[in-house]
Amino acid sequence: MSNNFTDASNSFIDHATHTAGDAIQSTQRLATQAMDGVSSSLQSARKQMKAGANQATDKTVAYIRDQPVKSVLIAVATGAVLVGLTRMLGCPRNSQ
Repeated sequence: MSNNFTDASNSFIDHATHTAGDAIQSTQRLATQAMDGVSSSLQSARKQMKAGANQATDKTVAYIRDQPVKSVLIAVATGAVLVGLTRMLGCPRNSQ
């Protein structure tokens, strides 16, 4: 009877070990697939952002070529606004 119990215990342990190994392999496979999917999505997003940035750069260059005076005036006005904001936010007012 003791041998039957030992055999059954060993069989149960072998089965549990095999099942755990299968579960670990399955989990690893799923994790790898998930990481591959995330990596692919990030690469796709990076390509789209790069294409959008290139398109915006091309449009900006074309606009500057077509309307150089207006472009310079816009740049000067933008610079003046940024300087004004920097001074306004950077310098505390005297309370006197």
